[in-house]
Amino acid sequence: MAMSRTAEILRGTVILLIVVGGLGWACWRALTRSDDPARLIFKWVITAVILVIAFFSIRPVARAGDAGSQIAGVLMGLVFGLALAVVWRHSLADIVAKPIESLYDGGSAPPDPEPFYSIAQARRNQGKFQEALREVQKQLALFPNDFTGQMLMAQIQAENLKDLPAAQLTVERLCVQPGRLPAQIAGAWNAIADWHLKYSLDAEAARQAFEKIIELLPDTPEAQVAAQRIAHLATTESLVAAQDRAPIQLHHGAEDIGLRKDSSDLQRQEINPAAQAADLVRHLGLHPLDFEARERLALIYAEHYNRLDLAANELEQLVQHPNQSARHVAHWLNLLADLQVRMGAGLEAARQTLERIIELHPNSAVAENARQRLDHLRLEFKKNEASQTIKLGSYEKDLGLKPQ
Repeated sequence: MAMSRTAEILRGTVILLIVVGGLGWACWRALTRSDDPARLIFKWVITAVILVIAFFSIRPVARAGDAGSQIAGVLMGLVFGLALAVVWRHSLADIVAKPIESLYDGGSAPPDPEPFYSIAQARRNQGKFQEALREVQKQLALFPNDFTGQMLMAQIQAENLKDLPAAQLTVERLCVQPGRLPAQIAGAWNAIADWHLKYSLDAEAARQAFEKIIELLPDTPEAQVAAQRIAHLATTESLVAAQDRAPIQLHHGAEDIGLRKDSSDLQRQEINPAAQAADLVRHLGLHPLDFEARERLALIYAEHYNRLDLAANELEQLVQHPNQSARHVAHWLNLLADLQVRMGAGLEAARQTLERIIELHPNSAVAENARQRLDHLRLEFKKNEASQTIKLGSYEKDLGLKPQ
């Protein structure tokens, strides 16, 4: 019996401690999150006073046990409940309104801390570049992996302080940080390349920056763009020449053009397609990822040599290259279809070419455009056939020279 009594006391004590601890934690949490802690404590005190008065007022009435006492107890409970509602009316309204209000203002949770560079930008706009750099470094001390801040520091170093080695070191450190996105890495190294081209006129350093993108991000769209830029990169000599460009000397034009019998020497010299094709083949041997040059070569094969098979081979290489966007693939396949229409390859060949766009990117805008073109493809062939069969009429010669 004594053991049972002791166990009961222990159990009651544990339950009491749990309840008191839970209430204490809830009160502390509410106090720390309250906008007005003093007012909250005052409400707790008033609530405690009301509950004590209610306990000692309702308890004797409830002990009486008769019907009148029970009614009186209920009425007294309503009065004390109304008093509590008056004390806590604002809190009760907040409980109801807060979930709806949070949909618009984000709730009472504090915003995530983030760096701000307005002071640094203001100092930079004032021409105080060293002060701007120090302001950026203050923010990076708190947020060491912030991409925006590190790129801003590199911009100040390169564009304002003309310290390209420091800017490149900043970018190198930025790119080895964990969690960097490919677009961020490519953007940083592209910026380094642009600064080398703009400020130091160093095409070789720019080339190394582009090659760094290809090394860090192999077989990605960013690497393809870097390869394109390498293919179109000017030499250092041409960059220097562009900076020191001599004034253009205007030569005296030809006279008496209207009285000449032969003005063929004044006509613009046409570019030799064969020489242009040879240059493009040589260029693609050095830069096989130059998609613009390969497309131009395909057009020369088709329009000058009338070799649709060679043109299709060049365009197929572009389409089959990995990581091509849907827009580029659709452009090249539509171009192939244009050549097939113009060169009479047949309706079925052009149809299969356009259907490839739909197969490769079925749920895209380019696929919808291909479907619309397929609906009018037969009309394209008819227009092309009509344009090829139109003959000019026979007219009397020297009509404008005869007397009326």
